Amino acid sequence: MPMLVGIPSEHTATERRVAATPTSIATLVELGAEVIVEAGAGDGAGLPDHAFTQAGAEVVASLAERAPLDALLCVAPPFAGLADLVMDGGAIVGFLDPSHHADELAALASRGVDAVAIEMIPRTTLAQAMDGLSSQATAAGYAAVLLGASEMPKFMPMLVTAAGTIPPARALILGVGVAGLQAIATARRLGAVVYAYDIRPETREQVESLGARFVDAPTQEMDEGGYARAVDDDLAARQREVLATVVAESDLVITTAQVPGRTAPRLIDADVVARMRPGSVVIDMAAASGGNVEGSIPDERVDVGGVTILGPTDLAARVAEDASRMFARNLTEVFTRMVTDGALNVDPEDPVVGPALARGGGAS
Repeated sequence: MPMLVGIPSEHTATERRVAATPTSIATLVELGAEVIVEAGAGDGAGLPDHAFTQAGAEVVASLAERAPLDALLCVAPPFAGLADLVMDGGAIVGFLDPSHHADELAALASRGVDAVAIEMIPRTTLAQAMDGLSSQATAAGYAAVLLGASEMPKFMPMLVTAAGTIPPARALILGVGVAGLQAIATARRLGAVVYAYDIRPETREQVESLGARFVDAPTQEMDEGGYARAVDDDLAARQREVLATVVAESDLVITTAQVPGRTAPRLIDADVVARMRPGSVVIDMAAASGGNVEGSIPDERVDVGGVTILGPTDLAARVAEDASRMFARNLTEVFTRMVTDGALNVDPEDPVVGPALARGGGAS
């Protein structure tokens, strides 16, 4: 019998992405899978059911109709009953949030289910096409700028009109990872004057190559793992002093600083927000992990003296079609490494899949 691979309709109010596209389904079929897609799974991403059937999938009202499944490919953690549809010895691949689902992952491990957490895929050259964190950060960085542009009461670009010259908006991006770089590029394309800062000195060249200006605040070298070392009090104070002035002069501030499994670093305090001009907008992309901005609340709008602070957690889902396209490619590349001769064959020694196996508490 062919292995059954399930694609669920993501069951949260703000999730519009889907774990497969017609293109990725065609690849899964070539691997020997029978792909089962839950009805409406792609609606939020502009992918109707018939697009999946044309690609070779079967569309069903509920994946439970075809359980048990050999494998489940998902976007969000599937721990509200979906994981139970996977047979003992099967596999689940997707964002599994291991640090918050230790018990559920341990239960899967006890059934021999291989849970591959995409957020634990090693960030190596070999695994580049499977790096879901990067692909979705790209989507989120783009969406963050569009959200900010729609919230600001002014134009992003400079406009020369019969009614006078309108100066460009001033945007500040804090954190120059994948999301930050995409935010810089998008804000520049929209015509804003863009400033950016990251504690890593090597990011200056990346910022300037995109036409933005690097903020001359203190920087420091990374540790061996590529993460920032603890910042001493003197450096932190000098950093905050410089950034406070730049933040206060900005019309749009987007903060992106996050480290998987850790609380997000505080970059902007309440007294700095209070110095910003009314009408300014702050988008805290790290709101769900503690927040870079004091006062931000996940998925809520906070008004501080006319300054709007937003903490959206669904940015990638706001551009669901292309975010799904990238993520489906990530999942398919990973899943291909887990299949031999049309059957699941998960190798814990595989340099990509092995480190991403989550068995409870995020341990591999």
